[in-house]
Amino acid sequence: MNTSIIYEFPLNERMRVFIRLEQLFNQFKHHLYGDNEFDKRAAISVLLDIMAIFKRNDLKSEILKELDRQSNALHKIAQNQNEGVNAEKLQELLMQLREISQKLYAMTGKIGGHVLENDLFQSIVQRSSIPGGTCSFDLPNFHYWLAQDESVCLHDLHEWSSPFTDIWVAIDLILNFIRSSNTTTEEVAEAGFFQGMLESNLAYQLLILEIDKTLPYFIEISGGKHRCTIRFMHPSFENQRPKQCNENVPFILTRCVF
Repeated sequence: MNTSIIYEFPLNERMRVFIRLEQLFNQFKHHLYGDNEFDKRAAISVLLDIMAIFKRNDLKSEILKELDRQSNALHKIAQNQNEGVNAEKLQELLMQLREISQKLYAMTGKIGGHVLENDLFQSIVQRSSIPGGTCSFDLPNFHYWLAQDESVCLHDLHEWSSPFTDIWVAIDLILNFIRSSNTTTEEVAEAGFFQGMLESNLAYQLLILEIDKTLPYFIEISGGKHRCTIRFMHPSFENQRPKQCNENVPFILTRCVF
């Protein structure tokens, strides 16, 4: 049984976008295999969110930069031949990075662009900006699709999401590397407040905070390259604004850098 609540705080915009996409990909996977109409609707809604992020960001370039950065860091570790480093595992990781980079470099055109060439999906996109705009009387072709056999819907959802598969793999690989390259300390927020310095010679990517689930607080985090500020807040009740607690609160802080 999980007895903790985990909070993550990305320290740069690239990590923010990657973690948002990770959440959306996981939501899509959850709804993809659901057995009812509302799961299929939710899966398409999440896919639209994924496409919106790709429309606003040059994600292929950002992911390739991050993969190159991590490859360079692993090559340095391999060259230094540090004791305790599993050389076989290191080479396996480098191969994974190389393979996914090659797949992304091979991708041409706008990622996901061909999905909009599908008439059904295009009609869903056009109506989705209207609250409740995909009812049966708005999109009878969508209503018909939702009533089809499970295998038909699943095939189409796989087809529509296929352009993002390699991106999904790359982001999962990147975030796993970053989360596993960490320093963990036990800290105390005095009167609900903690401020920590981050070493300027290390490129920290992500902070992870763990707090006991039974404590009646949520965490607000702010920060950048050099410091982080953490406040433990009482949730709002009876229309009152959340307030910082006055108690000393123990927590676990993980600083991730790769």
